[in-house]
Amino acid sequence: MTGPAGSQRADLERAVRTYGGLWDTERGLRALRGAGHDPQDKHTRQILRDLASGGLLVKVEDWPVRYGAVPED
Repeated sequence: MTGPAGSQRADLERAVRTYGGLWDTERGLRALRGAGHDPQDKHTRQILRDLASGGLLVKVEDWPVRYGAVPED
């Protein structure tokens, strides 16, 4: 199942909020596959960038790109 892009974003956001920690493309792909999606690398990277723009993630490493989950209050 590919699922709509919005659904992938929602599922990845839910995974980040649930598990926290460090996130990179591979971890994002695993989380999306676990949620029943057939994600593409490029789209997963875009979702991670979008989540960082929204303040849920913060970039902690440039190469390879890695994000850290921002703790919720």
